[in-house]
Amino acid sequence: MNEQEQQILREQWVKDRLIVALDKPDKKQVLQLIQELGDEIVWYKVGMELYYNQGNALVEELLAAKKKVFLDLKFHDIPNTVEQASRAATRLGISMFNVHVAGGLQMMRQAKAGSLEEAQKQGYQPPMVLGMTILTSLSQQVFNHEVGFSGTIRHKVLHWAALAQKAGLDGVVASAQEAEAIKRECGQEFKIITPGIRPAGSSLDDQSRVMDPAKALDAGSDFLVVGRPITKDENPRKAAMNIKEQMGTAMKPQL
Repeated sequence: MNEQEQQILREQWVKDRLIVALDKPDKKQVLQLIQELGDEIVWYKVGMELYYNQGNALVEELLAAKKKVFLDLKFHDIPNTVEQASRAATRLGISMFNVHVAGGLQMMRQAKAGSLEEAQKQGYQPPMVLGMTILTSLSQQVFNHEVGFSGTIRHKVLHWAALAQKAGLDGVVASAQEAEAIKRECGQEFKIITPGIRPAGSSLDDQSRVMDPAKALDAGSDFLVVGRPITKDENPRKAAMNIKEQMGTAMKPQL
């Protein structure tokens, strides 16, 4: 493989790992942003704010535009309810969605099983089902004194990652600060999706446990979720390109 071929593969490797968070409620603004970003971005995260304002229609437009969707609704309810929600999400044709690990082993197992069965019925590639661990906006102080957990965030995340793996999930949503330890505990094939990514010099906003793009990939994160550093920039496309460039300085993957 020559240097040019390696560079092309490297660029594709980076492109496949950046997820832009569409944290806007307005459909017109979202579609304008997607148009501005163009072919720089393949993956988009649709979270609660956007989904509860626009529903399935916006997801369907993204899929029609050949984009991959991470549906970030953090399902957390009794096992049967979460299973049915997982089936409904899978029918949309999305590539990834998440459930709260705090819902327990049975809830996660039914979510994964329901999604697999529904994907088979529809003839779809099964989406990745992820376990939501601890929000990257939570500091250690809030975790202990407000939420009421004992011990460290790291210990809880590792315990929950192992539980998600036991339930058959494909990976977890977790801070890059726990990524290396999760990979040691759960193996390299267990995926880690990391929000709270902030390029050097950018605002932390409401995030507490953050890391820059290259360091997050080096720590073991498989996908990086970036919202405001791109979506609130005056030139979102340039901001996305800059983040991809930073991602490209991470240790070289096995191409």
